Amino acid sequence: MSCTPALHAVRRRGALCALVLAVASLAALQLCGCAAAPAQPGPAAGAAGNEVLWLERITYGLTTQTLTDYRQQGRGAFLARQLQDAAGALNADDRLPPEIAAQIGRLEIAHLDPVQTLARVSAEYRRIRDLPDGDAREQARSSLNEEGNRYVYQARRRELLRAIYSPDQLREQLAAFWLNHFSVFEYKGQVRWLAGDYAEHAIRPHVLGRFRDLVMSTLTHPAMLQYLDNAQNAAGHVNENYARELMELHTLGVDGGYTQQDVQNLARILTGVGVYTGGEPPRLRREWQGLYRRTGAFEFNPARHDFGDKILLGRRIEARGFAEVEQAVDLLVRSPACARFISRQLAVYFVSDTPPAALVEQMAQRFRATDGDLAAVMTTLLNSSEFAASLGAKFKDPRQYVVSSLRLAYDGRPIANTHPPINWLASMGEAQFGRQTPDGYPDAETGWASSGQMARRFEIARAIGSGSAGLFEPEDGSAPTASGFPQIARRIYFEALEPLLSASTRQALDRANSQQEWNTFLLSSPEFNAR
Repeated sequence: MSCTPALHAVRRRGALCALVLAVASLAALQLCGCAAAPAQPGPAAGAAGNEVLWLERITYGLTTQTLTDYRQQGRGAFLARQLQDAAGALNADDRLPPEIAAQIGRLEIAHLDPVQTLARVSAEYRRIRDLPDGDAREQARSSLNEEGNRYVYQARRRELLRAIYSPDQLREQLAAFWLNHFSVFEYKGQVRWLAGDYAEHAIRPHVLGRFRDLVMSTLTHPAMLQYLDNAQNAAGHVNENYARELMELHTLGVDGGYTQQDVQNLARILTGVGVYTGGEPPRLRREWQGLYRRTGAFEFNPARHDFGDKILLGRRIEARGFAEVEQAVDLLVRSPACARFISRQLAVYFVSDTPPAALVEQMAQRFRATDGDLAAVMTTLLNSSEFAASLGAKFKDPRQYVVSSLRLAYDGRPIANTHPPINWLASMGEAQFGRQTPDGYPDAETGWASSGQMARRFEIARAIGSGSAGLFEPEDGSAPTASGFPQIARRIYFEALEPLLSASTRQALDRANSQQEWNTFLLSSPEFNAR
C-alpha cells in the first residue's frame, strides 16, 4: 500500500511530534518519528490483505461480523447485498442489533410530525417575540433553543449509531455522503427541529435510487427550503440563493455551462415553493386552486409563483405552476454536466482526491444510460480497476476515523452514550448538520490533514484505547454498562490487520509500555488512518 503524505503525517515532522508530545508521552514521539517514508504493507498481506483493504473502503471499517459475512458470502454476493435498494432506509433499523434499534426507537425525533413541530415552534417563536424584555422572555427563548439542540443531537446520534452498527455499511456511507452533498445548517431557520426528518425522509430512501428522486426530495423538504431561503422566494421578491446552489452544488457543478440568466430564471421557476407551518390553506383565485400542492410540511402556493415566460438551459418553460419545477429538475439531472459532476463527486469520496478522468467518464455514461440510477453508477465505480488500484490510499475524514475506531475497538458491543464521539467530530470540524456554508465538508485529505488534526486524532485514539471514554455511561444517568479499555489485540487484529502493518509501525507497537498504549499507537498509525 502506498500512502499519501497525510497517511504518515502522524509519524513525521518535528512540529507535529511536539504537538503530540504535549498531550501524550515520549512513546508518542517514538511513534511519530519511526518512519519518514510512506508505509508499506507487511510481507504477509497477500490476498487476505486485499480483502481487508476492500472491506475498509466499502464499509466504515472492520468488525468480526463484517469479515465473517464477507468470507461466507464471497465478494460478489456481499457487494450485491450492500447495493440492494429494496426498502430504502425506512426499514434499515430492523437489521440493527436489538439494543441499538431500541435506543433509536426511544428517540423523540423518531416520533415527530414535521407539520405539528413547525406549527408549534412557529407559534412559540411568535409568543416569545411578543413577551416584554426580561427574565421570562430569556428563559422561554433558552428553553426553545435547548429543545432544538436536543433534537439535532438526536439526529446526530441516530446517524452515528447506524454508521457504527448497521450491516448495510455502504448505504450508511452513502447516507452520510448525500447528507453532506445536500447539506443543511442546524442554526438556520428551524433546521434543528427538522434535521432528523430531513435525513430520514429526504435523503435515506433515495441513496441508491434515482438521482432525480433525491433532488426532488431535498427540494421539497422544509429544512432545505429554510436553509437556502426558498421559503421566502416569491413573485416580485425573488430570492436566488437556492436556485444558484441547486445548479452549482447539487446538480451541474460550478463549470456546468449555465449562465446568470439561468440562475435568475430557475429562481423564478422556484417561486411559491415553500413551507407549510399549519393553519388553513391559502385562499386562492379559482384558476389557481387546482395548482396548489401540499405534502407534509411542503407547500407550493401558486399565489406566490411567477407565471411569466422563462428560458432555462436553452429550453422554454411554460407557465404551469409546480410542473415547471419538475420540468426544470428534469433538465438539470439529465444534463451531461450533471452526470459528470455527480460521478466525479462519488469518485472523489470512494476512489481518489483526483479521480481518473476515464473512470469519471465511465460512471457518467452509466448515469446517463440508466437515467441517474445511483446503484448502477456505484456498481460501475466499485467494480472498476481504478477502484481496486486505489485501495488503502485514501485518507479517512474525521467521521470515517471515529466510526472505524469504534467499530474495531468494540467490535459490535453496544455503546450507551454518543456524546463523546459526537464531541470528537465537532472538535475536528465535521459535526453533522454543522457546516454553515452549503458546499458541505471537504472529501479531499487536504481538508483534514493538518498538524492540529493529527494531534487531535492522537488524543481521540488515546481516549478510546486507554479506557471506556464515557461510552458506556448511559445518557439517562443509570449505571455504566461496561468499564475498562478495549482489547483490540484479538483475533481480527492478528488475522486481518497485522499483515498490513509496515515494519516501522510494528516496531512502534512493540515499544508500547502497556496494552492501553498499544491500542493508542494502533489507532494513531498511518495504516489505520487509511482506507
